[in-house]
Amino acid sequence: MPTDTGIPVIAHAIQLSIAPVFLLTGIAALLGVMANRLARIIDRARQLETTWREMDDTARAAAREEIADLDRRRHLASWSINFCTTAALLVCLVIVTLFVEEFFSANLKYIAGALFVCAMIALIGGLFSFLREVYLATHVVRIDLARFRQRS
Repeated sequence: MPTDTGIPVIAHAIQLSIAPVFLLTGIAALLGVMANRLARIIDRARQLETTWREMDDTARAAAREEIADLDRRRHLASWSINFCTTAALLVCLVIVTLFVEEFFSANLKYIAGALFVCAMIALIGGLFSFLREVYLATHVVRIDLARFRQRS
């Protein structure tokens, strides 16, 4: 009975691509969190836009500040998503490169390595942008604790 020599090649290619696939799963989870944060930022901006006509001058001044903060956060969240999506795409290219290398016995390890390094750089950029957005979110919120501690 003839043995199929393609099965060990496929098995080895799958083994090589397991780690990048797990990385891809992690990036996907990060993208979900980042997209959710962006959606919350946009929802808050829309809420301020909807209630703008009912605001007095003091509330409008505060809303202008908050909208400026939301715009900075929106920009950072968008960059974070862009960087992480780029990282995910590069990881996909790493996986394809590993399969092509295995199937065609080509020496593509340097290309796979370079793509992986680029993916890590993109992921670092995404995480830095995300960290900055979270920092802004926690430092621009103004909570008047005294108002909540008062008994009416």
